[in-house]
Amino acid sequence: MTLKKKLVVSTLAASMVAASVAGLPLSSKGLANQLGIVGTVSAASSVDFASLKERATKLYATLTDADKQTLRDFRTELQGLSRDQLEADFAPVLAQLELSDEQKVTLFDFYLEVVSSIYTPDFSAVTDILKSPNYEAYQALLKEIGKQAGITDLSVEEVYSFIFGSNGVEQKLINLLKGKSESDLADLIIHPNSELANQVKTIVLDSTIGTANYSLRASLANLKITKDMVAATKNNLDSRLTNEKAAALVLAKAYYNSYLKPVTPTPTPTPSPTPGSSSITTPPVLTADQKLAAAAVYDVSKLVQVVDGKATLKLVDTDTINALANLAAAAKAAGKEGTALTLTLNLGTITAPTVEVPLSKAIVEAAKTNGIANIAVNFNGVTVTIPVSQFSTAIALTVTTAKPEVVTSITQLKLASDVYEFGLTVDGVATSTFKQPITIQLPVINTDGIDTELLSLAKIINDKLQFHGGRLNGKSLVESRDTFSSYAVLENRVTFTDIASVQAWAGRQIQVVAAKGAIEGVGEDKFAPKSNVTRAEFAKMLIRALDLENNSAVQSFSDVSGAAWYAPYVAVAAEKGIITGRSADKFDPNATITRAEMATMISRALKSINPAATTNTTAISKFSDAAKISASLRDGVAFAADHNLVIGNAGKFNPNDTATRAEAAVIIYRTINFK
Repeated sequence: MTLKKKLVVSTLAASMVAASVAGLPLSSKGLANQLGIVGTVSAASSVDFASLKERATKLYATLTDADKQTLRDFRTELQGLSRDQLEADFAPVLAQLELSDEQKVTLFDFYLEVVSSIYTPDFSAVTDILKSPNYEAYQALLKEIGKQAGITDLSVEEVYSFIFGSNGVEQKLINLLKGKSESDLADLIIHPNSELANQVKTIVLDSTIGTANYSLRASLANLKITKDMVAATKNNLDSRLTNEKAAALVLAKAYYNSYLKPVTPTPTPTPSPTPGSSSITTPPVLTADQKLAAAAVYDVSKLVQVVDGKATLKLVDTDTINALANLAAAAKAAGKEGTALTLTLNLGTITAPTVEVPLSKAIVEAAKTNGIANIAVNFNGVTVTIPVSQFSTAIALTVTTAKPEVVTSITQLKLASDVYEFGLTVDGVATSTFKQPITIQLPVINTDGIDTELLSLAKIINDKLQFHGGRLNGKSLVESRDTFSSYAVLENRVTFTDIASVQAWAGRQIQVVAAKGAIEGVGEDKFAPKSNVTRAEFAKMLIRALDLENNSAVQSFSDVSGAAWYAPYVAVAAEKGIITGRSADKFDPNATITRAEMATMISRALKSINPAATTNTTAISKFSDAAKISASLRDGVAFAADHNLVIGNAGKFNPNDTATRAEAAVIIYRTINFK
């Protein structure tokens, strides 16, 4: 790679990855990076600089006028920051640097000048810094910070080597980002704690600088600047600079289009057919299933309008109704007519904090007319799937990305996703409960040091967390909710002090099931593993474990009060045929559950969500006491035994024995992992 290309690539890499993702320009490294760029440019000849300017012009030529205006808006906002605002935002890092008031002013000037230059559409400001009357002061500031960081006589050449050397940051970042898509780069900015962003930070921190070959991580340690301090500074600026993410995404797009976008090979011309022969070129033919998959996604990214921080989808009714009809036709052609079809509205990447998706009454009715069960909304890795048959009028979905402090201020548990606030209006009236649950899928952006089996969806209510489980699907957590609120994904690490006696065979299962919110302790960090489980308790465990909650469900047992804590769980279980009473109108909620009843409830619940699941009725023959299993429970026990959800002891199933809380946790754990 030529010097000129290195300069352009590294400038964008530093701004896109470091400034917008890692937040490190606010530390000594950021200053070094930027000054390294400046120093290198100043060392170049005029011919070299002209070439750099030419390349930069080509780079920005890939942007639209709207993109360029986004850069100008951010630059204007940045340059409007006062000294007091900058000092407040930089406070976490400044506290660790021994700088005079004059040096702090120089630092702020330098920050504004360099970052502004990166976000200038014509790239002209890169030259301005070379002519800056503060240029020598910037050099002196770099030397002083290098001295405090333990880097002897930090020079422009050493900074150049740190960034552009054969084993420098720039080359490592290029190698890392090679093969990544434009959406991957956007994800770096939207989700600064994602796995890829963390890899970028690790590369930067572990690279060495200076004659003593100090790693940047060690240099920051010498300054006593922690990762949390850098993150706090970054968060301060993020909160103040409303246009930063949008500008960073514009640069990411330019960077991708200029340097990372795969080059489409020139196609080999097809030979002209000779007389008497036919062409050998055959256009690809999609299968019916492939056509169905294509029809199930409707790209509406160009219909999104952003005003005052809100991105609103402006659907055209006729086009959307046609998309619904096309999906129904594709399903019929594929022999999938009558299945639960979902039309996904793909909004693409959204930088605004709030997204609103209105669905008109005409669209809702067309979905039902065409047999489309769900309309899903997808953006930034978030998917909300709405069963539309429960509505008969216009609806509007709103999703707002909240600040992580909404969660981190009330718990020490590790946050693994962004925080989202969900809202729904029906005919203009806000509603938070639904007859049919709405499925939300949230991207898990940070799993460093996290036990992923303990990830759980948390509902935030009045500064408290309620855990509702969810299943991990790739890098997303999926959960069905019958109420809307603010939600996030956390590692819910629950500990109990009384499970040592069952740790070997039930410890992990208790931990996971408790993390999912499917089973709770009995208070004071106690689980009571050997206590028996009642029918009502197990109904709650099962319904919560399998995400079957539905507040609209009703039941008619005379011994289940509508005000009882277990009433909604018994109602769902009864409605789905998971439970029956011990008599025509009695559920007997406080009676202990037997092993056979527990196995049957699990089997019916799993069959309700996996209708294709099969049962080998001979599976119970391996139990020597199979004859003791009640006729009404035999199929359920057979299903559970066939799928290893229940296991006997010494060749017996012991169907009429009661089940302990530890045993229930083990069986619920197996149920959660049923495939």
